[in-house]
Amino acid sequence: MTLSIKATCNSHGQDSSYFLGWQEYEKNPYDDVKNPTGIIQMGLAENQLSFDILEKWLAENPDAAGFKRNGESIFRELALFQDYHGLPAFKNAIVQFMSEIRGNKVNFDPNNLVLTAGATSANESLIFCLAEPGEAFLLPTPYYPGFDRDLKWRTGAEIVPIQCTSSDGFRITAPALEEAYELAHKRNLKVKGVLVTNPSNPLGITLTRHELNLLVDFIDEKGIHLISDEIYSGTVFNSPNFVSIMEVLLNRNNVNTELWNRVHIVYSLSKDLGLPGFRVGAIYSNDPLVVSAATKMSSFGLVSSQTQYLLSAMLSDKKFAKTYIVENQKRLKNRHEKLVRGLKNIGISCLESNAGLFCWVDMRHLLSSNTFEAEMELWKKIVYEVGLNISPGSSCHCNEPGWFRVCFANMSEETLELAIQRLKSFVNAISLSKGNNGISHSSSKNSRRKSLSKWVFKLSFHDRERSER
Repeated sequence: MTLSIKATCNSHGQDSSYFLGWQEYEKNPYDDVKNPTGIIQMGLAENQLSFDILEKWLAENPDAAGFKRNGESIFRELALFQDYHGLPAFKNAIVQFMSEIRGNKVNFDPNNLVLTAGATSANESLIFCLAEPGEAFLLPTPYYPGFDRDLKWRTGAEIVPIQCTSSDGFRITAPALEEAYELAHKRNLKVKGVLVTNPSNPLGITLTRHELNLLVDFIDEKGIHLISDEIYSGTVFNSPNFVSIMEVLLNRNNVNTELWNRVHIVYSLSKDLGLPGFRVGAIYSNDPLVVSAATKMSSFGLVSSQTQYLLSAMLSDKKFAKTYIVENQKRLKNRHEKLVRGLKNIGISCLESNAGLFCWVDMRHLLSSNTFEAEMELWKKIVYEVGLNISPGSSCHCNEPGWFRVCFANMSEETLELAIQRLKSFVNAISLSKGNNGISHSSSKNSRRKSLSKWVFKLSFHDRERSER
């Protein structure tokens, strides 16, 4: 008996080079004692720099971790049924934390918040609410590779790229927005909205006020929605400061207008608090119909009552929240500077960035040719020969070969230093090869045995073709 089309189709995106790099890492993970020659994971945007702050709070607040209130166990209360609206104390704590991150320039109503099992669930639920199968959202490139799964796989929606280029610093421009809109119409796709990540994943930059106003003007003119994925809002470690889309709407006096109801925020504690395993995400919308529908959908991916209780206690501690935000941003800044400085010393530059858990790294000068075939060949060598899993730009639908996303917050400082040293040896070998015979286009038998099969390359190019159609 055959399975459903959904079960057997290849639209999940799991075969992207982004996920294939993870698979190779899992086969041969680096460990400083057990496997010192293994692959270092630099393709995972995870924040492990401030765990000690969280652990210190837990040690000082044993009641929360032990599911107690005033010394009395509330395990039974938390273990029994909870409806999908979420614990009021937790929703209040999240909106206060969101406001704190935004410098208290914006206040959020907990009644407009829908809890979800992570940002993946939040984004998918919003697409289900806003679009029919076959309708499209416009996304600026490069974008998070997981969006091909999150936004398209189960919803049946389509993604049309807003092509951003290095010549503009990968910024969103009015012509790029119009070109994407026209491209959708040429493909007979009805555009239902624009989705942006702010700060950007994979670029690590915050959107400027000009870009945000440009987006609001665009969706206003077209009568479509805007989803602002702000899951990295608390990771901004350098100026310019983060500006939420809600702050822009307030400044434009768009409160309680029809436009106000067409702007939605996705949030999560995975990046800002470094708790991806807790699966805490949220949708914030001013449209009561979206809130109602998304709340019903959230029953397919709830946040456990135990998680809500623990984190409501943690985030309600305002002194802790303020201290954590400041110290975490300080640590991210130092780690970011270490990676950028280390890469600069070996002749590799990065897009100037001020947020996130990664850098957008320019390796165009290391390509054997200005093609995506050459990018994949370089990526292959970095994974198998250098022992670093980084994400190729083509997996992020970048339209220029040679860019890579490199994460820096999911490892120790010593591991980052080793990664830079490995890359330095590789770059030096390339320079030596250029000096002697040019870049070698052949590989040893051992390298060939290790290399990815041809279908991986074909798949990467199919990903690009889908983004360009």
